[in-house]
Amino acid sequence: MAIRSVSILLVCFIPVLAHVLSLQDPELGTVRVYFQTTYGDIEFGFFPHVAPKTVEHIYKLVRLGCYNSNHFFRVDKGFVAQVADVVGGREVPLNAEQQKEGEKTIVGEFSEVKHVRGILSMGRYSDPDSAASSFSILLGDAPHLDGQYAVFGKVTKGDDTLKRLEEVPTRKEGIFVMPLERIRILSTYYYDTNERESNLTCEHEVSILKRRLLESAYEIEYQRRKCLP
Repeated sequence: MAIRSVSILLVCFIPVLAHVLSLQDPELGTVRVYFQTTYGDIEFGFFPHVAPKTVEHIYKLVRLGCYNSNHFFRVDKGFVAQVADVVGGREVPLNAEQQKEGEKTIVGEFSEVKHVRGILSMGRYSDPDSAASSFSILLGDAPHLDGQYAVFGKVTKGDDTLKRLEEVPTRKEGIFVMPLERIRILSTYYYDTNERESNLTCEHEVSILKRRLLESAYEIEYQRRKCLP
């Protein structure tokens, strides 16, 4: 009778334990994104099963090069480093396609995933469905944000960069702690880990370089047409 009771207890407990563990460490998708900043590189992955609409939106913004020349407008040590909205945050003007995507807002995909160091979480206004392109990288645990902001990924490489960001001189402006200097996102690129693992040559690295050069060429051509006769 006791053995049977323990077996029943285990059958009931294992699914609950699996659910708790999945909330602590959701499964990452295969895509990785790099932000190359003035303080070093940051790589992150997405949680497509947690916030599919948010992931799709942010990934499209990355593919369009929308975060190139953008910046971190907020760095609050032990709390968050927040990326500015691409509309108004970039040094280089957006083209029509980038502008259209950057102005979109997405439904708030709130989950039970905890806000701990390294988590990516969407910024928004009081409207729960007002998230656009600004997001925060958690620099510490923030349980008061749980269930209130959409978690969509986490940092996979670059904790040393986050530590350098936390040492930047800041000033207080209202509720925000802001860096005294512009922390630039110089360029961005992305890759698929499945491609990298299956690629035995340098073709993958070449494809990344081509994407980065294409993004740079696009920005240069945009400015040339805008500024030159």
